[in-house]
Amino acid sequence: MTQDAAIIAALLIPLAGAVLIVLSHRHPNVRETVTLVTGGALFLTVASLVSDVFAGASPEAGGFVIAPGLEITFRLEPLGMLFALVASGLWLVNSIYSIGYMRGNKEHRQTMFYACFAVAIGATMGVAFSANLVTLFLFYEVLTLSTYPLVTHKATEEAVRGGRIYLMILLGTSMVLLLPAIIWTYVLAGTTTFAAGGILAGKADGILVAILLALFAFGIGKAAIMPFHRWLPAAMVAPTPVSAFLHAVAVVKAGVFSVMKIVIYIFGIDLLATTGQGTWLLYVAAATILIASIVAMTRDNLKARLAYSTVSQLSYVVLGAALANTLGILGGSMHIAMHAVGKITLFFCAGAIYTAAHKTKVSELAGLGRKMPFTFAAFAVGAISIIGLPPMGGTWSKWYLALGAMEADQFILVVVLMISSLLNIAYLLPIPFRAFFVRPGGDDAAGGIAEAPLACLIAIGITATACVLLFFFADALYNLLQLMKLR
Repeated sequence: MTQDAAIIAALLIPLAGAVLIVLSHRHPNVRETVTLVTGGALFLTVASLVSDVFAGASPEAGGFVIAPGLEITFRLEPLGMLFALVASGLWLVNSIYSIGYMRGNKEHRQTMFYACFAVAIGATMGVAFSANLVTLFLFYEVLTLSTYPLVTHKATEEAVRGGRIYLMILLGTSMVLLLPAIIWTYVLAGTTTFAAGGILAGKADGILVAILLALFAFGIGKAAIMPFHRWLPAAMVAPTPVSAFLHAVAVVKAGVFSVMKIVIYIFGIDLLATTGQGTWLLYVAAATILIASIVAMTRDNLKARLAYSTVSQLSYVVLGAALANTLGILGGSMHIAMHAVGKITLFFCAGAIYTAAHKTKVSELAGLGRKMPFTFAAFAVGAISIIGLPPMGGTWSKWYLALGAMEADQFILVVVLMISSLLNIAYLLPIPFRAFFVRPGGDDAAGGIAEAPLACLIAIGITATACVLLFFFADALYNLLQLMKLR
């Protein structure tokens, strides 16, 4: 398959899968087989492009003209390659998990669930492969709309309310802030095409750079920078596979990926470094990291605690982008992958706990580790990776972010990263500790609880193993990201 054909195939495979899922709605086994085959085909197609990108190629496809200077075009570069690999790989694992979860909880509307998942991953590939702001914006919006039915899947009053907040914030920020920023960029630069070194150098300076950066940073609501973060905790009313998809596979990762890509290829790190107009974003990201971590410590609901953890962790990527130096960009970009495998492990475990024990609160988990040892051991692995301790992958992204902060003479940010890790310990490690070492009392001591369905455990095992492997094979990510043309 040629490079351009592989890019188009990666966009069309999920859509074809969605159609087949709908057509097989009367046959659950067939529907789920289609889901897994679609996921496998997508991952293999994306993986087939890795060698070309490592060889220095930038495969292109598309070129659908909307208006002079505005077209839908796809181009794959190292950062997009990383995001596409993470999203397609974890979607396949999430599909395995979803089969166990949806059947184990006898969820309704499963066909719609799997079909919307497929459309959403197709939109994610469009974001990853975007060659310009127009293409990115189009698929960014499709991703929002296709995940809305997933957020409201339970169709309860709480789910509808959560979906309303989700849609209002994400569409509101993109239409009121992001779209004007794209239009303004086009007026200034005469193009929206991503280019090495950026396209605004010599076209914008001073306060104008800061204003544009603010429009982009806050306009990309999926990055969940405070105060535009409320949609993420609100969306936790969705089934756990959706939460995992939002936090690890696609939605929030599409947000921070977009911030990183715009900083590198629209502003250019030299423009931000020389003007100093990105410094304010460093401190907004640092505040989000700390405040969200503190809020996470106060949440007894397990998914709510993990949601605020994600708000905090996303700003690590924003921080790396705002540092506007090579080490910061490497650390922030690596964190997209490191956080993805760690956080999806934690959400998979939360869903397994709900499926097997019907418990949703941290305070209810005492002694449960003795009945679900595999699940809570995997939770500990994912937690250690999120904290950033060896031998887990999260160690390396935080290491390079700290080096980037020191290179930029922002030593206060090194302190922020250290405090954040301590806060991570405070709100994550008590969960497996309570499960393994605190005795249950009263009715909680009753038996009858076992591990979640096998499909859930397989997925948990894969992602927990990935947390460890990314520590020992982080060089592959580093070498890929070093190929980014930052100047």
